[in-house]
Amino acid sequence: MASILITGATNGLGLALAEELAEAGHQLLLHGRDPQRLAPIAQRLGAEEYIADLSALAKTQRLAAEVAARHDRLDVLVNNAGVGFTWNGTTRSMSADGYEQRLAVNYLSPVLLTRELLPLLRAGSPSRIVNIASAAQEPIDFDDPQMLKEFTEVRAYSRSKLAMINWTADLAEELAGTGVTANSVHPATFMPTSIQRNSGAEAQDTLESGIAATRRLIEAPELAEVSGRYYFKEEEKQPSHEWTLAPEYRRRLTDLTQHLLTSAGV
Repeated sequence: MASILITGATNGLGLALAEELAEAGHQLLLHGRDPQRLAPIAQRLGAEEYIADLSALAKTQRLAAEVAARHDRLDVLVNNAGVGFTWNGTTRSMSADGYEQRLAVNYLSPVLLTRELLPLLRAGSPSRIVNIASAAQEPIDFDDPQMLKEFTEVRAYSRSKLAMINWTADLAEELAGTGVTANSVHPATFMPTSIQRNSGAEAQDTLESGIAATRRLIEAPELAEVSGRYYFKEEEKQPSHEWTLAPEYRRRLTDLTQHLLTSAGV
């Protein structure tokens, strides 16, 4: 039985994944933003509940502290929570820290949460970090990381998700030899979830296929030592912009990430 923290576990992939993992007997730590939605789910699944608004980095940090106060080890972290998009959407929302919302929730928050939970993951070694990415990918413009120019919701989402893939590669290198692995996955294309419905796109893949691709990274014995990879469903792939895995781009992304986290006081 593994201890597994899933962010964004009140609907969509996060909820469906939690239901399957609970049935398999795992110890679940479930995160949600709305206590009224999370409480009945946690009770039904026999899981612990953790409330946090991941658009606020201080609250993300507090979430990690709450987990650490109750656990001395963690076997799996699934960074699933995220903000989606609407086709042709141009609504630019800001996080509590003054950052573009998708950059904050889809990228900076998972980076911070993972960093804060690394002591528990190392203590739980061999352990796994699974980052829910996307096939929608676009490089960050380091001259305009907040997308003050030419903003669209799709582009902001795509930038946040490619940044997650790039960061996962760096994280895997950092954790080499520790027994902690880190991989990212595009679980399925437009599964029937709230993100798909809000986007205006038609559903293409089943929710079950997305669960299978994600659960494979959590449990598959043959992936126990595999790290730093990006998977399109269950197939290992290179990101759409392969050059973003080059050292120079990754260094600039690391510097930007650290600057934004430090500026937010975390």
